[in-house]
Amino acid sequence: MTDRSKPIPRLEIPRHLQVLTVPGLHGSGPGHWQSRWEQRFPDWQRVEQHDWSRPSLTLWAERVSEGVMRAQRVAARGAVLVAHSFGCMATLRQAALDPAGIAGALLVAPADPDKFGVAHLLPTYRLPFPTILVASRNDPWMPQRTAFSWGTLWGSELVDAGCLGHINADSGLGEWGEGLALLGTLVQRIAFEGSAEATGDQAGPWEAGVEVASAVPYI
Repeated sequence: MTDRSKPIPRLEIPRHLQVLTVPGLHGSGPGHWQSRWEQRFPDWQRVEQHDWSRPSLTLWAERVSEGVMRAQRVAARGAVLVAHSFGCMATLRQAALDPAGIAGALLVAPADPDKFGVAHLLPTYRLPFPTILVASRNDPWMPQRTAFSWGTLWGSELVDAGCLGHINADSGLGEWGEGLALLGTLVQRIAFEGSAEATGDQAGPWEAGVEVASAVPYI
């Protein structure tokens, strides 16, 4: 899916949205696409954990909640969460507890809930905000088919990333322009659904314009 020779797409985030990155275990190092995005867009904020080495879903979700509340103070529509691996689990746990203030989420290479014993703490229904789930065919942390099964429950657009491992620094993605393009698609969807709500129209099926799957150590 990725081609580092391609130019990085232009991306403009509306002022009524605040982007929050939500890394996985051990945080995202300097070579990780999340860190590179933060460097390119200094207004974006990272959800920091008290202990990056301890995967406590309760504590991590609390930090997501705090980040979302801060985002609501500066952006009318709240936060767009850009989550990776266990950060996706924290994002989804917060969505189950209180989705208010979450405008949308880009879920990249989610960790396997069963490996962490947290499946019962995650939503098993369509989320009240738009999501795009990106999964690799050879992710060692969760089979793509499992990720897509979860994503179907959440009502996510499912994107086949090809063979990119865990879609992290080891994947050699650089700034991962394709991911930025997907984030742009998500922002457009947020605007589309917000417009439909404002006019009272029923939003029809969203055409994401991305590769949607057929039915079927920074972690």
